[in-house]
Parts: sequence; structure tokens; C-alpha cells
Amino acid sequence: MTIRLMQVVLLLLALPVATAVAEKVNYARACKPLVKPAFLPLPIGAVEPQGWLRDWAMSARDGISGHLDEWHPVFADGWKGHQINAPNAKPDGTGWPLEQSASWLDGALRLGLVLHDEPLIKKIRARLDPVVDGVNQAAAGTSFMYWKNNYQPQGFDSWAHSQMGRALVALYQGTGDQRVLDALVKVYAAYDGDMSLPPSAGDVSGLCNLDAMMETYSFSGDRRILDRALKAIAAPPVVQEFKVWESGKVVPGHMVILYEDIRLPAIVYPWTGDAHLMQATLGAEKWLDDKHMLPYGVPSGEEFASGIGAFRKTETCDVTAMLLTSSWLYRIRGDNAWGDGMERALFNAGAAPVARDFQTLCYYQSPNRLRADSLPAPQPSCPGASGILFHRLGCPKVLCCVGAVNRIIPNYIIHMWMATHDNGLAATLYGPSMVTALAGDNVPVKIRTSTDYPFNETIRMTVDSSSSAAFPLYLRIPGWCANPRISVNDSDVAVTRDTKGFVKIARTWSKGDRVELQLPMTPQVVRGYETEVPLANRKYFGYRGEEYFQPYRRPYASVHFGPLLFALPVPDVDPNTPAADAKWQYALDADTTASDAGITVKRQPMPAHWDWSLNAPVMLEAPVQAFDWQPTDAQSLPAKPVTGSAATSVGLVPYGCTKFRISMFPVTERTWKNPPPDGTVNLDSPKGGNNQ
Repeated sequence: MTIRLMQVVLLLLALPVATAVAEKVNYARACKPLVKPAFLPLPIGAVEPQGWLRDWAMSARDGISGHLDEWHPVFADGWKGHQINAPNAKPDGTGWPLEQSASWLDGALRLGLVLHDEPLIKKIRARLDPVVDGVNQAAAGTSFMYWKNNYQPQGFDSWAHSQMGRALVALYQGTGDQRVLDALVKVYAAYDGDMSLPPSAGDVSGLCNLDAMMETYSFSGDRRILDRALKAIAAPPVVQEFKVWESGKVVPGHMVILYEDIRLPAIVYPWTGDAHLMQATLGAEKWLDDKHMLPYGVPSGEEFASGIGAFRKTETCDVTAMLLTSSWLYRIRGDNAWGDGMERALFNAGAAPVARDFQTLCYYQSPNRLRADSLPAPQPSCPGASGILFHRLGCPKVLCCVGAVNRIIPNYIIHMWMATHDNGLAATLYGPSMVTALAGDNVPVKIRTSTDYPFNETIRMTVDSSSSAAFPLYLRIPGWCANPRISVNDSDVAVTRDTKGFVKIARTWSKGDRVELQLPMTPQVVRGYETEVPLANRKYFGYRGEEYFQPYRRPYASVHFGPLLFALPVPDVDPNTPAADAKWQYALDADTTASDAGITVKRQPMPAHWDWSLNAPVMLEAPVQAFDWQPTDAQSLPAKPVTGSAATSVGLVPYGCTKFRISMFPVTERTWKNPPPDGTVNLDSPKGGNNQ
């Protein structure tokens, strides 16, 4: 691998500066990579949320995303480099405040752009424009920390720097402001930040700037940026790390950094054509899916990767990082499974850790939550016992999650539609939306999607173009959907999926044309095993008894319906107070030989305003057995299937609607009939193969 990568790097360094793309592609950029990506991103703001998704986005605007600067000085002034009285803040204003404020600025800006909310955009630009102007007025060799002359980010500062770079890329993508691109080029063409660390799971590496660097290069064509990126990934420690990932081995580490790191070889892959880079990312992704993926679609991360378990926790930052990494891989590879994974993460893990009014959030979520304090025992490393509580700042001790949570909703919306190289449009993620984009021969097209998906199976699209346009429309068929149906203007269309899981409809589209997509959902019981905490992580979990770390495979089952995970809700007074008389001691008693597992679907109309209420538009009635279950730190689930208990049924709601719940159930002997092999059952369909 080392020789091959070095050959590619030397070849690229010998090429002339890239020129404008010759082919007529609506959303082509200044530079064309060696490997054509599957999708081309639309400008931020081209996709606007509608329906229930707009309700949720507006709650974010009226809550944390729109007002975080009013709640803590880090978000009011952290971008200025001033000394701030905040956890882990450095006297010179660098470090944590810059990282946390940049995350908020990036997410809030993206939200303002997709909502076309001028007051929110103006608020964020009042902070980003001085950074842009400061960089453009500073001497060469500056950084986004322009207030520090000749400052070269090192260690954590290089990571914080990458977050500001990402925010400025979003500003350029959403506005086309040349000043912003000039500042990005000025910083990244001569970037002196620390990019020497290998992107290992536990390190904060300046290589995290690569995504902003490669975006800047694609827009600008400034060859110095590509040269700097290629030099960074050709460093022997970096090459060695990628080789380890390619073999499917990853050192368990801090999950946010791990997700930030593992996408890096894939991001550079299109510019080199070296398949080993893509395989490095896919190898690390498979390791996460197989060993740490929780039923709500994001791996465990109790700061560090921590296996599969009913009370294992996921940091809210992990949800943001997972969606970002998946969006890059979706864009490059085009496999429908990346869309499936993004939907599952958003609809489940994206909703549960945020209060229904978007005024508070929790630092950690877990598949099962029974009380306001933590079970198992509170995580002693950052942030401690308060991490599972809902608070206006998430966790006042560590402000990363309250900054990063603002990226979750807009990053999903931005990627709901993308362009294709044949000047078509691809419906890549589903939900109510309106896309305004160029298609065919540079024709402005508007498509409105009306749906209650994922709470309903029907997705209706209406074309609203001022003139007819010939272009292909690509519809993603989720991997979980066995019998989709498509019609155009009430006439059925053959559902022929391509190798990436999309159906192509090529025709001349006219104003008023209608597309209807039916994605039938069937209750699915997924069975697996809790796993022990990996040996390498035990030093972070030493507060638990040795019994906790003994090898075990405790059975569990989860219930899914389309992209939604379902949970037994524990009614709540508020996000930190469960109802005192709630009943939750049940084992799932599903008939896994039946097509619907013996689970009944119940529907009701979508509410006029959606706030993730327990009174959900789709609910499931599931068979269970009541039994005496008292989870402990040492044994969260029973060691074997439950027998001889009283049979009954309970109502389940979407996991994202709950604040207290059971979603990883103990099992009865009937549920566990013909058990899965010794390992965990993975919901993800294969994310592509070896096709590059």
C-alpha cells in the first residue's frame, strides 16, 4: 500500500493545475476528481423542509440553535479568541471555546440557510464575517484564528480549527460569497497546522481539516491545497494507520474523533484513485457496525467505543459525526445503504436526546433509560453522572454536544436531494421537503415532496417547473423495503433497482407531473447479543466490578418498522422525571416465524404540529411476558430467555418520541427460537462492495 500510495501522490504532484470541468454538468465544480463521485451536492438552501420536518427545524431555531449565544459566553464570544470563563478554556482563547462555538456557528448557519431565515443567517454572519475579513486582511500563512499573528494550530487547536473551516465552507456553499472562498484558499493553500499525527482513534489530528481543504480545492482549483493534502496522507504514520483500518482492525477510542477520522481516506480517494483509501474507511466502518452499533443506528460511545448493550451510551456529538461521515460516503459511493443508515440515525438517535421543545438536551442517550440518573453506574470520565440529564447546555461541564447538536437536522435536510452527472436529480433521503435546483439542460426545477414518512409509507412528489425539462429522476429504495411501488401520473412504473438500490425514471417532466412512491413497512424483530466492554477499554471502566467484564452473550431483541426503532415508552412528566407508576418489566414474546412477528400496527392522523409526542401517528402492539426484572450494573439483561411468565401485550412508540424507554428487550423462549449465530445481528444492508 505504501508504494502504491506514494506512486499516486507523485503522479498527482506532477500534474498541471486543474482547469474547469469540460463536460456540461449543472453542479460541476472547478476541479474534477480522478474518480467521479456518485452524487453532486446542491447549494445549501436548495432543499427546504416542509411538514413535520419543518416543525422540528423551527423548534431548533426557536430553541438551542437560534439562542445558544444568549445562554453561554462560549457561544457569544468563543470565536473571537478572547479569554472565557468556561470548562477547559485556555487563557489565550484557543482550544475548547473555538471548537464549541464553531460547531454552533456551522449548525445554526446551515439551519438558517435551509429555512431561508434571514434573521438567523444575519446573526451567524455577524460572527463569521469578521473571521473572513480578518483572514483576508492578515499576512500570508494565517489561520482562522487570525487574531493570533502567525499562529499555527497544534494538537486540539488543529481540531478546533477544522470546525471553523467547516463553518466557512458552509457559508460559501450557501451564499457563493467570493470573500469567503478567498479566505478559505488563503488559509488552506499554505496551511501550517499540525497534520502530522496519524488519525488513530484516540488522537485529535489536524487531518480533520481535510474535508474543508478538499471542498475548498474543488471550488477554487488552487493546486497548493491538493498538494498539502496529498503530502499529509502520504506521511508514513498515516499510511500505516489506514492500512490497519483496511484490514478491519481499529483501536477502540473516543467515538467522535473516530468518526471524524475514519472518513478521511475516503474523502481523498476520489482525488487519487487509490482504492486502498476507500477500503480503509470501509474497513473501519464495518468494525463499528459489527462491534458497537446500537439499534438506534449510531454506535456506543461512553466517550470511547464500548460494545453493544441495553444501557450503553452514545454521546450526542457521535450522532452529528456519524451523519457527517455517512453523508460523505453516500455522496462518493451512492449506495442506498448509506441513506438507510442516515435515516435510521436521524429518526431515532437524532430525536431522542433533545427535548420536544428543543430547549434542552442530554449529553448521553442509551437504548434503555429507566431513571434520571444513570444505569449502569455513572461514567466517571467526561462528563460524569450529569451526562444523562437534560439541561439547557446538555452538560455544563462540557459544551461540545450542545454546539454539535445544531448540525444534525440541517445536515440531513441538505442531503435529501443531490444532483447526478447526467444532470438528473436524486431523492437520496426521504421526508417532507421542497427542492429547487437545475436539471436537464440547465432548467430550473422545483419538486415538492408531501409525506409523513417515516410515520407513513406514502411519498408524493409534484413537479412545479415553469417549463418542461427532460432529465432522469432517481428514487432511493431502502434496503429494508421488499415490495416498493412507484407510479407517475397514476400509471405504474416498473421498480427496477440499479446496483446502488435506486430506480431511474427518465422522461420529460412538465408542471404538475406527480410521482407516488409506496414503501410498505413490516414489523421486524432483530435479535442479537449484548457484548462485554472491549479489553482495551477496561481502564476507562475500572469503576465497575470484575463481574461486569466477564465474557458473556446476553440475548436481546429490538423491534423495527421501516427506518424506525420502536420502544416501550415509560411515560414522563418531563425529560428528567419518569412517571412513578410506569410498568416496564417485560420480555418480548414475538412469533419470529410469522411475517409480522405477531405485532399489530396502529395508525392515527399526523398532528397539526409535530413535537415527537408519545401520542405518535404510528404505534405497534407487541406480545410480551411480564416478569420480575431488576437490572443492575453487573447484569443489565437476563442471561438467558425468560420462561413461564404471564403473557400480555404492550404498546410501542417510535424510539425518538421517548425520553424513558425499553428498546433492547429481554426475550422469551419463543422470541429466541432458532437464535442468531454467536455475534450481533446487524441491521445495515451491505454498504457497497469492492466496486470503486
